[in-house]
Amino acid sequence: MFKKILVPLDGSELAAKILPQVADLAKCHGAEVVLLNVYPDWGEPTSEEVKKVIEIEVNKCNSALATAAKELEAKGLKVTTDCVTGEAAQKIIDYADKNGLDLIAMATHGMGEVAWVLGSVAEKVVSHATVPVLLFRVLGAKKPLMKTDFLELLERGIP
Repeated sequence: MFKKILVPLDGSELAAKILPQVADLAKCHGAEVVLLNVYPDWGEPTSEEVKKVIEIEVNKCNSALATAAKELEAKGLKVTTDCVTGEAAQKIIDYADKNGLDLIAMATHGMGEVAWVLGSVAEKVVSHATVPVLLFRVLGAKKPLMKTDFLELLERGIP
């Protein structure tokens, strides 16, 4: 039985498409939902302009999570939110470990042709998380590219 479900959101509409499924799952288990957004770490701000950019990013993060939380709370769920800075996959895994979460539920959405080179946050989380990970496909399935297809794209130039 799941008591606390971590839902990483990146601010995209695709990632938010997981929320109806998470709401159903949380209701079924009587679980709390924890919404997490990880934004890039820009280090110590060296100028007022950088401080303003960071402040805008934090405000955008908090606003997006508050909106998602309200939708889930309207369905009778207990929801908490948090914005953290760092590398997304590592922070998601660490957050789940440090906060006693017992499931990570996240959307999968492809990175297109560059996935062969870069991987994805979902793939890294699945590979390294110490708690169960539930992935929801939010896009229609398409045939994965073969490495030979990727090499052809490199020869042509990736658009």
